[in-house]
Amino acid sequence: MAEERDYYQILGVTKTADQDAIKKAYRKLALQFHPDKNPDNKEAESKFKEAAQAYEVLGNPQKRTQYDQFGHAAFTRNGRGGGFGGGFTDVNDIFEAFGDIFSDFFGETRSGRSRNQRGSDLRYLLELDLKQVLTGIEKDIRFETEDGCETCEGSGADPKFGTETCAMCGGRGKVIQSQGFFQMASACPACRGRGQKIKKPCADCRGNGRVVNEKKIKVKVPAGVDTGVRLRVAGEGEGGYNGGGPGDLYVEIRVHDHPKFQRQSKDLFGTLKINYIQALLGSEVEVDTLTGKSKVEVPAGTQTGEQIKLEGEGVPSLKSSARGDIYFEVEVEIPKKLKKDEEEMLREIAKLRGDKVKGKKGIFS
Repeated sequence: MAEERDYYQILGVTKTADQDAIKKAYRKLALQFHPDKNPDNKEAESKFKEAAQAYEVLGNPQKRTQYDQFGHAAFTRNGRGGGFGGGFTDVNDIFEAFGDIFSDFFGETRSGRSRNQRGSDLRYLLELDLKQVLTGIEKDIRFETEDGCETCEGSGADPKFGTETCAMCGGRGKVIQSQGFFQMASACPACRGRGQKIKKPCADCRGNGRVVNEKKIKVKVPAGVDTGVRLRVAGEGEGGYNGGGPGDLYVEIRVHDHPKFQRQSKDLFGTLKINYIQALLGSEVEVDTLTGKSKVEVPAGTQTGEQIKLEGEGVPSLKSSARGDIYFEVEVEIPKKLKKDEEEMLREIAKLRGDKVKGKKGIFS
């Protein structure tokens, strides 16, 4: 007769492992070798049963103590620990012994009723313009969400008539379906896992236990937000199930593009067009900002592509109230046609510099 493997070795845990670690190790193996995931795989079937047998012992503190003291002999008819008859006789033993583990797989409690479940989180897209980012804004938003029906308290039943025990599952909320050698527990289709059936549906929710409501809330958007920032509003998501808490609302920010500026973190980048005289001699030029008009100084000899910084006229960040800067990239505009007197003056300058330029008749001189 082949020597039985050590239960600790089967689950891949040490002898000092606590109950949570043992349960976690078994759950991992049960999912890995479950018959539904490994059809017609005898090796997986064997490992599934082996892991279940190991957990049946190690998952029970009293049996674990007996096993630590006497080994496998503790559970044979002649063993000193007595009482277990050599382990499982068929798969029904596995499902009965490990109802708590399989309830994790099916999302049900041992009694078959659905657990208290938190509502889903919701997402809301909020669009802002760049100017609103400067100071932040308080915004009223409206959205629809699903909540538990207050009339029937989420049961779906008319309060005057209540519910009755489901005849199909006997109130357990789950049924056992045979799949060859194995059996699988699933939510009862007649009562949807509740264990109770509705005698008369609630008029407000039509038996669903849920209603759609419109919410209107104020959202405070801090200064400095940028596209992609998500603001969490706790408890404003979908209502919970069977007494579970509500989900949260996540407000996702999208900042519109600005016609004159591109944003990079706290700084803004724009274009400053000046004429060639301003570029040559220097000038003071009026520019647009997010809050109005301002002036920047253009140094003499400024070239196309150079940047001129206007301090403190950018946007704040979420981490700091101090605003960034605006950087203007200079674009020197050259006129396509000159006035007569302006042309004459430039030709005189060209002579003084000794530059060869095209004459009025198209000849270089």
